[in-house]
Order: sequence, then structure tokens, then C-alpha cells
Amino acid sequence: MKTLAFGGAAYRRWLARLPRASAPRSAVVRQAERVVRAVRDGGDAALVRLSARFDGVRLTPGGLRVRPAEIRALAERADPAVVEALARMARRIEAYHRRQLASGFRTRLDDGSVLEEAVRPLASAGLYVPGGRGAYPSSVLMGAIPARVAGVARLVIVTPPRTLERNPAVAAAIAVASAGEHVYRVGGAQAIAALAYGTRTVPKVDKIVGPGNAYVAAAKRAVRGQVEIDTDAGPSEVVILADASADAGFVAADLLAQAEHDPMARSVLLSPSSALLDAVEQETARQLTALPRREIAASALRDNGALVLTGSLAEAVDVANQLAPEHLELSVAEPDALLARVRCAGAVFLGRHTPEVVGDYVAGPNHVLPTGGTARFASALSTEDFVRRLSVIQYSTRGLAEAWPHLAELARVEGLQAHREAARVRIASNGGESA
Repeated sequence: MKTLAFGGAAYRRWLARLPRASAPRSAVVRQAERVVRAVRDGGDAALVRLSARFDGVRLTPGGLRVRPAEIRALAERADPAVVEALARMARRIEAYHRRQLASGFRTRLDDGSVLEEAVRPLASAGLYVPGGRGAYPSSVLMGAIPARVAGVARLVIVTPPRTLERNPAVAAAIAVASAGEHVYRVGGAQAIAALAYGTRTVPKVDKIVGPGNAYVAAAKRAVRGQVEIDTDAGPSEVVILADASADAGFVAADLLAQAEHDPMARSVLLSPSSALLDAVEQETARQLTALPRREIAASALRDNGALVLTGSLAEAVDVANQLAPEHLELSVAEPDALLARVRCAGAVFLGRHTPEVVGDYVAGPNHVLPTGGTARFASALSTEDFVRRLSVIQYSTRGLAEAWPHLAELARVEGLQAHREAARVRIASNGGESA
């Protein structure tokens, strides 16, 4: 890992090269858009053709759907200990996300008018579940349970054709989340297009969530407006802010936990203690040798990781806010004192006994978090992502009469005579002002 002084030329060069949230490459975008158009125009036949081309799997339209009984059968192949862990995780996720539910509000004004905000669940949502290295059962729970808690009537899950057979734990997660009614063997950009436009077999949805590769991200952007999508998912990242009291072994373990995700993952330590930076560098090298995914982790640490020396803890918090990481650990003697200054992070982990991994698996808050600096404006996936808020307005006769002078003046200055008339005719019919 690189050891850098904050603000120096080497730090600035490292920062400029970091993976950030951005549009996919133009070649990826063009191919994803071609796939989206093919599915929009060709439906199931296009899904079958594209699955053979990109996944090497020959399906029929009738084989696209995975029936609930098949989900249950595949789930039974999963390790019972894994199923038990998923069930416990699901209970924590559900309990936490039920606390997020909003019921709206209703206010009666002095003139008798009523203003209300009504909260309604989306009718349908789509959850993309990656295959291959990114097929994480835990992420199934993090996407499906908030949708169910929010009251979404139909959750449609799409995943590459071989995912469920190769990883029965994914099927187990779908079963644990009670989300096995609408599951389809289709992945990539073609799956996003099917969710957006619908086919004879795959129902269209109102919103699509879930991580995927560059083609999935490009397809999401291509269909936005036809449906809503979540934020772009980028490489996993952790920033650890530590003082001299931190345990170098703990910090190194947490840096490696992020680095083993992907060669593009980012693991960063911020500290005013040069002694800690040196100790963590040695511990990271020692622990790395024992990891099965050490080549992936080593690549991530070499290309994107950094040990950054800051002038103070206060400066370290400022740097963390600039990086706006997915995960931020405050491994300091008094983490609560720093928390108030944290503005930009997807999730914050306080104290030496709170590794980021508890957020991945057991704590309950959602681990689908903004990446690539988007924590400056985005938040964790929640029940809010699966509801709509309706403004409900009911004016009384008195309320409209009292509003008339202000309404009429604003309509006049904006040059919208019909707006003024829409209120005036009502007031006149009630014996009020007629001009």
C-alpha cells in the first residue's frame, strides 16, 4: 500500500486516479442500448437469443421463469448453517427497516382546509441479483426485505441463468425473504430491459434496484424514465479513521476485508499517527499471505489503497468527508465526539469492536450503500426507495376565499389568466368576489 501525506502531490495523483461513479465506457453503453432495444422489440424471443449469446445457456420462453417449488428445492441444497444465518440476518433487517416506515401526516388549517401527505407503496419493483463473483445471498435479503416491508405487491427477481444452481444459498435467501413468486433466469442488460418494458413472460416493474456489471449499469441508465432505478453501484470501499490507540491488527483486517471484494475496491486508512501507519502496513502484508483471495486483495491495495498521514483527527474527518466513502470506520478512543462532524458516508461504524463486516451481515441496516463518492448526496437503500408520497389538498370555501388575493396576484404576475379564473369562478359561485 502507498503511504501518502495528505495534500501532497502524490496524494493528489492518487486521488485523481481513484475509481469514482461515472458513466460506463461508450462501447459498453452502445452495446447495452442495442440489447435494450432488442428486448423491447423482441420480448421473450430476444431474451432466449441473448441468453444463448452472452451466457451460453439455451432456454425456451417457458424455461425463463423459476417456479416457487423449484426455488424451494434449490434452497434445500444450501448448507443448513448458512440458511440459519440468513434467517437470523433477515429478522434483523426486517426489524430495522420496519422502523423506517413512514405513515405520512394530515394537517387541518384554521380555515378548515386539509393538507395531507399520503404514503403508498410501489405496485411493483425489480431486483437484479448478479451471478458469478457478485452472487451474494446477503444482498438478496437487503434488496427484497425493504421492498416487502414497504408493501410492494409484486417483487420480480432476475438473475443470470446459472446462478441458482451454482449457488443454492442465493435460492435459500430468496426463500427466506419470501420472494420466490416471480423469479426469472435472465441476466445482464437484457434482464434490465425485460423489467423495464415487460415481455410475455417477464412482468414490467416500476423501479429496478440491485448491483450489476458495467452492462447492467448502462442498461439501467438507458431505461431510466421508463422506470425508476437506484443509484449506480461501484467498487466497494472503506475509509478507516484511526488514532494512535487503534489496534493495527484490527485495522489491517478491515482494510483487507474490503480489498478482497474486487481488484477495483478501495481501502484507505487516515491517521495522524505515523507509527500506526507503519504498523498497519506490516500487519496488512502479514495477514494478506493467509487469504484465499490474496491476489485480488493485493491488486486492490496496490492500485487503489492508501495509508494517509493527516495533520490531526479533525483534518482526517475533513478528508473522509471529501472522499464520501461507502463505509467509514471511526477506530478512535472517542468515536462519538467525531461522529457529529461526519457529513458524507454511506454507513458509519463506531469504535474498535465494530468492524464493517457486521454491517454486511448481522446488524440490520441496509448494506446497499452509495459508492464512488455518491455518499455526498445519496443514502442507503431503505423502505423509502419503495414508496411514493402523494400530496393531498382539500380546501374549504373559507380557505379559498382567504387565499384569493394572493393567488390572484401570483397568477397575474406569471401571466396565467386561466389559473386566476379557476379560483375566481368558485369564489363567485359562493357569493364572493367576482372580479
